[in-house]
Amino acid sequence: MQQLYSPWRDEYVKIDKKLINDCVFCDIANSTNDDTKLAVLFRNKNFFIVMNRYPYIPGHFMIVPNFHTANLEDLDMAVWLDMTKTAHKLVPLLKDILKAQGVNIGMNLGKAAGAGIEKHIHLHLLPRYKADTNFITTIANTRVYSVDFDKIYKKLLQNIKNYI
Repeated sequence: MQQLYSPWRDEYVKIDKKLINDCVFCDIANSTNDDTKLAVLFRNKNFFIVMNRYPYIPGHFMIVPNFHTANLEDLDMAVWLDMTKTAHKLVPLLKDILKAQGVNIGMNLGKAAGAGIEKHIHLHLLPRYKADTNFITTIANTRVYSVDFDKIYKKLLQNIKNYI
């Protein structure tokens, strides 16, 4: 898929790609001194919240357990409950700060379910807007982003602790 506007990808491509267990999420979990570079919004003992570098829509972020697993059923129930409780608290963040008119929350468990990173489960939260899809994605296999990635990251980072 082509990108019409994505200047922030240049920096991402240049990030050192030495991955732990070939898992980008494990790398982020263990790189606690690089939160700004990695677009981490929040961390606690159970999970971290990170912006999606290849979002469906600007403002798309993920809640990712620190524990490496491809299987939801292998995740400790306390971690899962902490993640979902936090997702519940962050829906208003997307509505208040990004003026989302709706929110998608979900997981793609396994390649057959559409997981882009299938080795490490993660919970997606996406702000949605009336008419946020258009013909260009369908006919030109291209997405248009109206807002700069870093601008949205900074806006969410400044406000997230008011919601958690």
